[in-house]
Amino acid sequence: QVQLVESGGGLVQPGGSLRLSCAASGGIFSLYVMGWYRQAPGKQRELVARITSAGTTTYVESVKGRFTISRDNAKNTVYLQMNSLKPEDTAVYYCNTELVGRKWGQGTQVTVSS
Repeated sequence: QVQLVESGGGLVQPGGSLRLSCAASGGIFSLYVMGWYRQAPGKQRELVARITSAGTTTYVESVKGRFTISRDNAKNTVYLQMNSLKPEDTAVYYCNTELVGRKWGQGTQVTVSS
């Protein structure tokens, strides 16, 4: 199975920025669709952004124009650049593949607070 470790979360003021990183191992990273997901308290986990092996990206409407997903296959790493952060972006952020049977790591906490 693919092992994934998220990092880069923290506390930020509204309007601020963070860059999340996800380091992958244990699979053929360059072939996988990768996604960033988030789960806020009391809510279901949602897909925020995804990127294909070819670099095609998609975003949930609420983050379009503010977040950018990217990947560096040489480093087996996927990133999420988050700009213009809002309090409603507060959540635990996870990265993952779209593989059947995928498991979830610990994620990284993002808190946007004024």
